[in-house]
This record gives sequence, C-alpha cells and structure tokens, in this order.
Amino acid sequence: MPGDTGDPGEVGEVGETPGGGAAASRVAGDPPTDPMRRALARAATARRRSAPNPWVGCVIVGPDGVVVGEGATAVPGGPHAEIEALREAGERARGATAYVTLEPCAHRGRTGPCAGALVDAGIARVVSALEDPDPRVAGRGHGWLRAEGVEVDVGVGAGEAADLLAPYLHQRRTGRAFAVLKTAASLDGRTAAADGSSRWITGPDARADAHALRADSQAVVVGSGTALADRPSLTVRDLPGGADDPGPPARPALRVVLDARGRVPAEGPLSDTGIAPTLVVTTEAGDARRLDEWRAAGATVEVAPPGPGGVGVDPAEVLALLARDHGVVQALVEGGARLHGSLLTAGLADRLVAYVAPLVLGERGRAVFGVPGPDSIEAARPLRLLSVVPLGRDVRLDLEPDSREHPDGPPRPGREEAA
Repeated sequence: MPGDTGDPGEVGEVGETPGGGAAASRVAGDPPTDPMRRALARAATARRRSAPNPWVGCVIVGPDGVVVGEGATAVPGGPHAEIEALREAGERARGATAYVTLEPCAHRGRTGPCAGALVDAGIARVVSALEDPDPRVAGRGHGWLRAEGVEVDVGVGAGEAADLLAPYLHQRRTGRAFAVLKTAASLDGRTAAADGSSRWITGPDARADAHALRADSQAVVVGSGTALADRPSLTVRDLPGGADDPGPPARPALRVVLDARGRVPAEGPLSDTGIAPTLVVTTEAGDARRLDEWRAAGATVEVAPPGPGGVGVDPAEVLALLARDHGVVQALVEGGARLHGSLLTAGLADRLVAYVAPLVLGERGRAVFGVPGPDSIEAARPLRLLSVVPLGRDVRLDLEPDSREHPDGPPRPGREEAA
C-alpha cells in the first residue's frame, strides 16, 4: 500500500504536529493504543496529498488481535482511509475493530460514505479519535454506526489526533485557512542586514526544513514588498528527505501575492504559472493594467476589501477566501514584516515558526514584525512555546498565541472538499 511502514507488527511513530515540532497535546482524551498510534502514523503519510480533505489513517484489527488491513486518505476523489483498510482486510474485516483518527464520513461526495462501508463490511467496533467538525459529518458518522449496532468509542488518541489535524479542524470550525507565520531571523530578531541582504541568514538544514513547511501547506503567501524585493519562486525544493519525510506534495502549493495597489509587475518566477499556480489578491484600488498583465500570464486575480484603516488587503478575508474558494487548509505566510504584523495584530496568526540563526545584525537590521509594539510588558501579547528543535547551527521555535481575541466562527466546509 502507498506509504506502507513495513512489517505489520511494527507500529510507526506519531506524525509531526502542524508546526512540525513535538508539541504537547492540548486536547483531552485517552492515550492512544498501539493500533491508534499506527493509524496516526499512517495519517501523517497522507498530509501532503489529501487536502482539502483531512489526512486520516485507519487500522483494522481482527478478533485475534492481528492487524488485517490499514490505509490512509488518498488524493481528492480517491478512496478514504477506511476504504483502503477495508480493501486490504477483505472478509477478515467481519467482526473486527477499526481504529480511525477521525470520525468516518456520513455523506456522499466524490466517494461514498465511509460509515456505511464499515457497516457493510461487518465491522463490529469502531475506535475513533475525534468527531469531525465538518457540518456534513459532525457526529452523523458515529450515529450511523451506533444505529446499525456497531460499538463506537470516541476519544482514544484525541490529543495526538487533534495536534496532527489542527489545520483541518481550524479550517472547518472557522471557515479560514490555518495561518502559519514563518520567519528566519538573527538572534536579535532581524530578517536582513542594514543593506537589505538576507541570503542566507539560516543554514541548509533550516532551509530544507522550511521547504518541508511549504510542502505541508496548500498556499504560500507573501506581501507585495517581499514579491518586489526578493522575486521569490515560492516552490518546494530541497526537502530534508529521510524515512520520516512523506516526500513532495501531490500538487504544488498556490502562490499568493497580496498586492492592494497592484504594484507588482507580472514578471519573474511568480508569473510562470507553468511551475505552480499564482493568485494575486488586490483591492478596488489596484492598478487595472498591471492586474490584466497577471491575468494574461495565467494567474488568477481576486479583489478583496482593504485592511484596517484602508491599509493593505483585509487578512481575515484573504484567509476566508483561500479556504472557501481554493480549498486551502494551511496557508504558510512567509512575509514580509508588515504582513506578519497585520496578522498578529488582527489575532489571525494560528502558529508561528521562527528559525533563529546565531548571528547579530544590530539595530540597523530589519525587524521581523512590522508593528509599533506595546507600550509596556503588561500590554504585550503572550505566545506559548510549543517546541524547540536544533537544525544544524540554527534553532527552530514553534509558538502559538496564548489566547485568542476573536471567537471561532461557525463551521463550514471549503468549496473544494472532496469526500
């Protein structure tokens, strides 16, 4: 099977958290059993191919305790994890227990409902880590199984599953893409020297890890200043490799340029839509001629409201647009400082990944975040440190806001979710 970890008796390690570190679980639930750990490991192998669907793993264990089938979510339109596992198990699924990292779906999209398939196969018990917040599921899958006499246990491995699926759960609950802010900076928080040079602040190990972050994301976002200054390609290259790396994504991430005034010309790597799709998000004030040039190059151009105070593009609307119209579950925001600052100020930064290099660039260097900052320590917005990972000479810090200033909106599916 795709992504098979080897001998059926060996249970793989749980996949990385959404920020890629070994963050502690923050969702209550029972500890994962060995079959659930195996299902979580299988789910992690599907992360770069399943979006906008959730990356799910399933392991089927026969009455004698032997694993008879396992699977992970395929590309959109392909079989879900439960279907893959049932195909491998065949008749041995009758009377068995299915361990799944997310509630089986109960609706028909491009594929049939997994809850019905489990019932038809004669599964006697389903152990599910989490309820799916997608309103088309939201307990209906578990309810279907129980109504057909299948024993259902929910919550085993819930914490680990919630960490693994954090971007998907957030997108379904809020209607916004999960925003990961990525920075690479010196020890004193500078992204470039006084002359603007920044290649390379971090070493090759950190840069390869950052490409893995791109591979885990469905969109890579930059502001107009970064697009003009760096002429980036925003593609996935130089992945770390190794046994734990799932490999390149099934399709290239959407490259997103936020350009409120239409300043960025349609030239350079971002205009080459043959290597990856490009989306330019502007406002009504955008230069029409320049935006037409982007359309002629094959890019998509969308108009959004201006940001607070009429500055930039509204970041909340951008994240909603990416989730709703482009099937983006996780958006990696790579800069620049003003864009990072606007997301932080608006309370829209869901995760921060900071690569810190052992350099000091001084007060003339360029700051990581383009925000005025608080007047006092008491007014500073706290962050929670999730993990610290050495990468060669550099260090990767994963953080998240310690509290949110905005409530989660109602759950709603993305347009391209393909069951």
